[in-house]
Amino acid sequence: MKELLRTNDPVLLSLLMARLKDEVIDAMVFDAHTSILEGSASAIPRRVMVADDDFCRAQAILEEAEQT
Repeated sequence: MKELLRTNDPVLLSLLMARLKDEVIDAMVFDAHTSILEGSASAIPRRVMVADDDFCRAQAILEEAEQT
């Protein structure tokens, strides 16, 4: 697995996960529970991880989502 994104932006995270799902790319969010536990300081970003084989397609989807 490769890290696609590290963010504290819940809107971008939600949009990206929905678009990845639409493209049948399995993605996992790491550190979600840790991020919630630390409160609102946003010190621990959430990481979106994808399979190595899907990384290039996922990167293109991320770039498109960031421009939205």
